Amino acid sequence: MSGEKIIIGIDTSNYTTSVALMDLNGGIIANIKRPLPVKEGERGLRQSDAVFAHVKNIPSAMQEAREYIGERKVLAIGVSERPRNIDGSYMPCFLSGVAVAEGISAATGAPLYKFSHQCGHVMAAIHSSGRYDLLDGRAFSAFHVSGGTTEMLRVSACDGGFSAELIGGTADLNAGQVIDRIGVLMGLSFPAGAEMERLALKNEKKIPKKKPTIKDFKVNLSGLENMADKLYRETGDKSLVSAFVLEFIGDSLMMLAQSYVERFGECDFLFAGGVMSNSIIKNKISKRFNASFAEPALSADNAVGIAALTRLKIK
Repeated sequence: MSGEKIIIGIDTSNYTTSVALMDLNGGIIANIKRPLPVKEGERGLRQSDAVFAHVKNIPSAMQEAREYIGERKVLAIGVSERPRNIDGSYMPCFLSGVAVAEGISAATGAPLYKFSHQCGHVMAAIHSSGRYDLLDGRAFSAFHVSGGTTEMLRVSACDGGFSAELIGGTADLNAGQVIDRIGVLMGLSFPAGAEMERLALKNEKKIPKKKPTIKDFKVNLSGLENMADKLYRETGDKSLVSAFVLEFIGDSLMMLAQSYVERFGECDFLFAGGVMSNSIIKNKISKRFNASFAEPALSADNAVGIAALTRLKIK
């Protein structure tokens, strides 16, 4: 592979240190991820702790990347510099990745391109699902559903990645927050999404029906936390509670998508973010909407989307 040209993508979210290597044809050479450590019983990290964790994670992630790079030539570097593609969007954890990316750019002379974390998620879903046709300028709806974000966006491709108008989403807690809070309450490890999905798939009991309330394109999920807490204290059944939580979140996203259709008409939907790796929620949405999803490895935080955006910049 001597002389082959590659792209490096870097993403340092509040959950994961990510480094991706991509060839000029869009092939993923490496998707390296280091989760940030969260102490047992806790439900997240402070920004100062996240920055420190990235500083510890980055050397080993880059060493692993070096094994894949070998004699390949780094043509460009991409990095997530902020949470969203809007003015004033800022989180200190992204400075960790920016510092590394700027260092690589200075040392190699390769150009550096900066994007938002959210644009990376959208692009990862496009790349994973093969929906590059969505880059033709049309407006489509993208949902970014994770521990830090639950947003319904009206999106179109632009030079800086994506132009995204916030249409709706959560009015309080994020979907991933509720999953993790209830998971920790039940004694599961943080993040709790994968384990809750496994438990939910084992449930054979009737799931209590509670209809989400949507107002002005927003859903309240703090009520879900309270209902799930009550259900667990009454039953002690982790499988039932997990199924209840995921069913409610799926119904909430369905109702938000329907409200989007009622306002803008039928369209393509793209779902990104860690929560959207959940098979129960995906199956529910797929039965009604023309929806595309990233594969699980590219639904959660990753740097592949950032690398793919960088590839578009240099093509």
